[in-house]
Amino acid sequence: MKHLYNYLRSIGLSLFLILFVTLPIIYYLGVFSQDEGMRFQNFSYFTAEEDFTYSSLERELFDKEAFQNIDLGVLEEDLYVKMDLNEIDGLIQDSLYVVEISNPSFREVELLRFNALGEITSRNRAGTGFSKTNPLKNPNPFFRIIPGEERSSTLVFKIRSSVPVEFDVSISPSIIFFQNYSLRLIIISTYFGIMIALFLYNLILYFSVKDKVYLFYCFYILFIALAQLSLSGYSYFFLMENAFLYEVSIIGFTALSSIFVIPFIQLFLKTDVYIPKYDKFLYLIPLSYVLALIFRVFGFVQWSYSLTDLNGMVLAICFFSIGIIAARKGYRSAYFFLLAWSFLLFGLVVFILHNQRVIDLGSYANFPLLAGTAIEALLLSFALADKINLLKKEKEHEQLDKLEALKENERLIKEQNLYLEEMVKSRTEELEKTLKNLQNTQTQLVNQEKMASLGQLTAGIAHEINNPINFVSSNISPLKRDLKDILELMETYREKGKEEFTEETKSEIEELEEDIEIEYLLEEVEQLLNGMEDGARRTVEIVRGLKLFSRVDEQDVKKVDLHDGIDSTLILLNSNMSGRIKLTKNYGSIPMVECLAGKINQVFMNIISNAIHALMDHPIEGREPELTISTAFENQRVIIKIQDNGPGMPPHVKDKIFEPFFTTKAVGKGTGLGLSIVYTIIENHKGTLKVDSEENVGTIFIIDLPIDQK
Repeated sequence: MKHLYNYLRSIGLSLFLILFVTLPIIYYLGVFSQDEGMRFQNFSYFTAEEDFTYSSLERELFDKEAFQNIDLGVLEEDLYVKMDLNEIDGLIQDSLYVVEISNPSFREVELLRFNALGEITSRNRAGTGFSKTNPLKNPNPFFRIIPGEERSSTLVFKIRSSVPVEFDVSISPSIIFFQNYSLRLIIISTYFGIMIALFLYNLILYFSVKDKVYLFYCFYILFIALAQLSLSGYSYFFLMENAFLYEVSIIGFTALSSIFVIPFIQLFLKTDVYIPKYDKFLYLIPLSYVLALIFRVFGFVQWSYSLTDLNGMVLAICFFSIGIIAARKGYRSAYFFLLAWSFLLFGLVVFILHNQRVIDLGSYANFPLLAGTAIEALLLSFALADKINLLKKEKEHEQLDKLEALKENERLIKEQNLYLEEMVKSRTEELEKTLKNLQNTQTQLVNQEKMASLGQLTAGIAHEINNPINFVSSNISPLKRDLKDILELMETYREKGKEEFTEETKSEIEELEEDIEIEYLLEEVEQLLNGMEDGARRTVEIVRGLKLFSRVDEQDVKKVDLHDGIDSTLILLNSNMSGRIKLTKNYGSIPMVECLAGKINQVFMNIISNAIHALMDHPIEGREPELTISTAFENQRVIIKIQDNGPGMPPHVKDKIFEPFFTTKAVGKGTGLGLSIVYTIIENHKGTLKVDSEENVGTIFIIDLPIDQK
């Protein structure tokens, strides 16, 4: 009865520890998985040889359909898959999204984008063959896209793979993608940290108790963890980013784990005692795994995966059968073994249900297997620890052995303390690494803000150039018509001149001149030509404004005229004001200022653009929107004031406007980084940036710059 109580207590404690660890994880995944991206449901595809040339959107080629995901097995040809962005509801035009393919082992994935005519406009590549295009070290191929770039909503992926082709495709806003990427990285790091901790713990126990079961078990843990990392795609970055090694590792690490799990099971469950007739046949399992690895190395991919799946089923049946036999014969460790493998099989069943679309785990499809292997390793570690307790109790009657056991325990505690210190150090390094990743993410968001400014710049130029060009093109047709009439008149003069200009002829010519209104015709030709000349002049001014604003050829500090920078910015933002905002320029006499012209122009662009948005988005009834720009030179410093008579800001908003990620704009219209970048630029130029604002009165930004950076 006492033995049964101890057994139930051990099982209960194990279950409590498992729930204590897994329930927060399940809750954590449940909360974050709500922010996952949207999945494409409909796919059209076809396969073609590697030398197939694909140059336009030929819809008749996509003669096969798939729903939710694509599962085609091993393909010798390239796969072309077509999707439509219009299938996804809620996409925001001109916002950055990330399209992700849920298979980390594809050699090459190429995204093809098209224009309205169906012609390819861009090609972007990802996959294990293009590691340099993946600075995030994200296992799955992903691409950044912006809907509404004057391109077709159709996406076509060209996929080349040496492994079975099975995947789905999701799209999510950039920030949601980075959140999920960080979460997956944290979970995989935690999982690998746990497995490495168990590996080192059991390795220490092996050197302590000299029992080979711990040696086989710790290497089994190591290789099963590496196998899970390969399935998740992260081992690719540990294998020198070699695509072939990574593809082989998916089968290879599984085969290596089987080599160590068989002797571990033989020692742990004492198969030579409970199933002596079948003990030696267990070695056929690792031999079969090695055969699958050989098939994979020599290119028989389908055979290797099929044999690996078959081996997994045989392994599960054999181990459960051995565990049941040993448990029925009263072997205590067999209960721990059955419980541990139940969690692993549960994780496997959940993974299979996800693949069959019975349940949807989203981006965390591999995590049930990770959790299953981690819990299995924990329970087997408890079982091995329980085995130590059994050994102690068997030697309690010998006082000397008991004393030695106590000393051994003391030594183990000291070693465990050292190990825990190393674990704390390791976790600290992981947290520092996570912080660095977050900082890198922030840097990427800053770059996105810069790209947003560039997009605004380009849109302004396109708008301004479009008007004069249309002006010129619309004048061509009447100009041709008028010239045709003039030529007709000249031809009439020639024909009638042959008749020696009689009175009758002269009368006819005069009537023709009156009909076509020759004097008005000549004036109209002159006006049309003047209009064309004016349109060309405006185009030159806009291009000059672009050159002054961007200054792409000036990367060093130089003396520049800030008035030119302000004027070029106003030219580019002219389309946004659309004549609805009164512009007042109070330019003082200022010297040339030493600065990075492109950066200072970015400051003008952000502040003036924000002022325009405030005036246009929040008009005040009865008040004409007005923007005033003033410059002055005081005490060897240049003062620039940008003032609007808009709605102003309350004090709690004014105190936060220079903080990163703070924005008052609607979701999707601003990142909250513009003024933070402006503040940094002015600070780097040894200047100051101040803001004064009063509600319903207006806002004024005051920029103070030295004329010399020395």
